[in-house]
Amino acid sequence: MRTRTTIKDVAEAAGVGVATVSRVLSGGSASPQTRERVLAAAAQLDYRPSALGRNLRRRSTGGIGLLIPDVTDSFYGRVADGVLACARAAGEPVIVGATGDDPEDESELIGMLLEQGVERVVAVPSGEAEPWRPATRAGLTVVFAGRRVAGVDDVPAVLADERSGVRTAVEYLIGLGHRRVAYLGGHGHGQRTAAFRDTLTALGVTVDEELIAFGRATRDSAYAAASGLFQHRPDLTALVAAGNLLGEAAVLAARELDLRVPKDISLIMFDDVPWAELCAPPLTVIAPPARDIGYRAAELVLRGASPRGRAVRLPTELIVRGSCGPRR
Repeated sequence: MRTRTTIKDVAEAAGVGVATVSRVLSGGSASPQTRERVLAAAAQLDYRPSALGRNLRRRSTGGIGLLIPDVTDSFYGRVADGVLACARAAGEPVIVGATGDDPEDESELIGMLLEQGVERVVAVPSGEAEPWRPATRAGLTVVFAGRRVAGVDDVPAVLADERSGVRTAVEYLIGLGHRRVAYLGGHGHGQRTAAFRDTLTALGVTVDEELIAFGRATRDSAYAAASGLFQHRPDLTALVAAGNLLGEAAVLAARELDLRVPKDISLIMFDDVPWAELCAPPLTVIAPPARDIGYRAAELVLRGASPRGRAVRLPTELIVRGSCGPRR
């Protein structure tokens, strides 16, 4: 039996990305040469533009598409649990895809969902606007969960109140007497980073850019960033890690460098995960309502995702455990 041509086949034949094919076939902008290559490849492969969702209403399969960066990450797992619980209550199936925080993989997965007639998507986006513009033009109803995308202002989002959470954590550390507070951030943490800087400034503490470091979304990169901070700035007395992977790296790096927590270094991590309570001492965390974020996002997308562009922010909680102490 002849295999049906997919959007990825057209992209490979035209020598462009999946997002470019999606943009061209949905009427978006592209250079004349690129448009000609894409249309020629689509014609040669007998690709049907309806696969990009032009006939989504006739071909709708129902259900929700769920795109998350990493199925093994605790935070994204709890977001997914919330989406699945809401979908189950509504009698809707869920198709899950992992993007790896890669815009190209994200574009490919969006194309696959459109091909399968999925009309509604909840996504923790990679942060690039390009995969989402052609998708919404093609008729996809989208709700972002946990993050927003600059330049895609018409898509509603359900978010943790990250700024308030980080502000509370920094105020707590300053209240303990710490003045050389470091920050370890990563991809998609713009709000958390801004809140860290703004809170220090508001409290009259000079922002030391040498105490702000970033790691990529891998354990090796996160560990290198944490270890670099501890070794290059032995005068720092506290650290806020902007995610659970970064918090894990900070705990491991402190252990490797024989830094005692909290006597030598106080640690706070954004996100609460099971292992945080198993650390010695247990880790103080900023706990976002991950499952509620997923559930509310699924509710919104099932209602048609209106009002457009609105951001729903859910409160975080500072859970104080044993990893923070007064400056000595």
